[in-house]
Parts: sequence; C-alpha cells; structure tokens
Amino acid sequence: MSERPFRIDAGDTSVECDPDQKMLDAFLRAGVWIPNSCNQGTCGTCKVRISTGTVDTPPPLDTVLSHTEQEQGFVLSCQSVPTSNLEIDSVTVDSSARHHVLRDISGTVGSIRQVADDTLTVTVMLDEPLEFTAGQYVELSIPGTGATRPYSMANPPGQDGELEFHIRRQPGGAATDGWIFDGMTVGEPVAMTGPWGDFCFTPDDPDLGLILLAGGTGLAPLKSIATAALELDPEREIHVYHGVRFESDLYDVEHWQTLAANHPGVNYTPCLSRGQWSGRTGYVGDAVIADLPSCKGFSAYLCGPPAMVEAGVKALKRRRMSPRRIHREKYTPAIQLSPV
Repeated sequence: MSERPFRIDAGDTSVECDPDQKMLDAFLRAGVWIPNSCNQGTCGTCKVRISTGTVDTPPPLDTVLSHTEQEQGFVLSCQSVPTSNLEIDSVTVDSSARHHVLRDISGTVGSIRQVADDTLTVTVMLDEPLEFTAGQYVELSIPGTGATRPYSMANPPGQDGELEFHIRRQPGGAATDGWIFDGMTVGEPVAMTGPWGDFCFTPDDPDLGLILLAGGTGLAPLKSIATAALELDPEREIHVYHGVRFESDLYDVEHWQTLAANHPGVNYTPCLSRGQWSGRTGYVGDAVIADLPSCKGFSAYLCGPPAMVEAGVKALKRRRMSPRRIHREKYTPAIQLSPV
C-alpha cells in the first residue's frame, strides 16, 4: 500500500487523505464540512458518491445504503478508506460558525460522580480549549484497545478547559464496564477526537420557543443546548421533557428546577415510563401532546433511544410542528455499532 496521501477531489475542493484514514475524518480535519451523525456506519448521513477511484469499505447495512445507491457509487465516508485518488460529487464548503475543524484532544479526568442508577457524570479538564456547537459530541479513546466511543458534551460551548459527560453503563460495554465504571480514576489522562455530529443548536428566530425531549442520558446535549439558548435570550420559552424508566434513573433534577426558578420561560417535566411516583408518568411524546395544543411556534431537539425519538417526532408533527424545525439524535448501545 502506498504511504503517500491520496487526493480526494470534490468539485472545486480537494483534500489529502492518508492510506489508513477514513474519508470523513480527512474532510473534517481539513475544515471541509460533510454532514455526519453517528460516525459508526448506521445512519447514512455522511454518504457521498464516488465517480472515479476505489475505496476499502465494509459492506453497509441495506437500511443505510440501498443496493441501487451502492451500484451508483455511493459509500459511507465515515467507513471508507481510499485505495486510490478519488473524485466524488461536489461538497459544500460551509463556513458556518456551528461547524468546527476536527482535531485530536487531550485532557485529564477532573471528577467522577454517580448521579443515578448506572449513570455517572464525568468531567474532563482539557489541555487546551475545544470549539464546538451545543449538541455535538467527541469520541473518547478506550485505553489499551484502539476503540472509541461517542459521548455528547453536556456543558455549553465557551467553558474553556472543561467538558461534562453523562454516561450510562452498558452491560458488557467496552467503555463503561471495561473502563469508566471499572477503573477510571480522577487525574488519569483522556484522549479524544472531536467535535463530531450535526445535531447542532441553531439559534433560529428568537421568537421561537424550544421543545427539548430527552430519553435517559440523551439529556446531555439538551442541557448544553438549553444553556446556550438562555445565554442568548434569558427569557426564551423552553419546555424540557426528560423520560426515564424509574425514579432512580432521574438525575440533574435540581439543576433543571433551579433553571426553571431563575428563568420564567423554562418548564421542566420528568416522566417515568415504569413505576409509580408523585410526578408525571408515561412517555415524553404523550406529555407534549397533553401539554401543548400546538407546536407551530417552536423548534425541537430530541435525543435518546430510537423508539423514544421516533415517537416524539410523531407527537410534534401531530401538534403541527414543521419537519424542518425538528432536530434529532438517536442513542443506541455501542455493542450494536451505533452511538452510545
């Protein structure tokens, strides 16, 4: 195999890609934005069409790239490594402030705190600041394995020197059972790559309210988004719904209650899908339908398990929210080859 970088031409844009480097990684490190979400080959967001050249790529799922698309030359840039110079369909060079150059990051564990059953809040003190947009994630490198796992930032951009992550244990998970819940210590070094993802807070019309629907640790990027939105407009109307199974799975309750007390436009509603308690029960999508007769004056961000996200989208559409204002991020266990 050649040790020289391959060239990828995309219209008026060209980047160099090392022989063992994924195409998406090369583009983002060069400051050329390609839409991306899971970075695991399960969502299809980063697909591009190759007109000339060859790549090494694992067989994609039929649900991600159809046989017709594969015959037309489409590949997943997050999974494909060039084996020759390439020409692909043009990409848009987007200089938007919400898109940032991908880079390697280092830091040390600042704190580890159990906040709910099988859920930790971990902070990492960075060696140098990281520019990102609220809603994005980084990939943490699992020591001694060569593997990575994606975790969303829960803190807003601009807090130089520290990142906050909400991490739920995945039984048998290489990152959680193999490291974070079993052996991670305060002060140990952490290697990361980021920022990734197009689940990004967009300021939109300041007159629009926000509806934030979270399942489990899908609350993390929504915490970042809510904080960023309130920094721009402390009076903004924001409805936060956090769905978990049992009361023992709830966390950050005091944070949201304090936020609601300090900002009259913020409403926080935790919902339990199982078990009994004094608060709301059922699913977050049903709670939205019960509480809001119309969602026409809002935009929404949803993050959590796929079933919760899809049900939430249906609820928002039922309440007449425009599809273009619905932003979503699905979390599934890494052992199923998708974001944690």
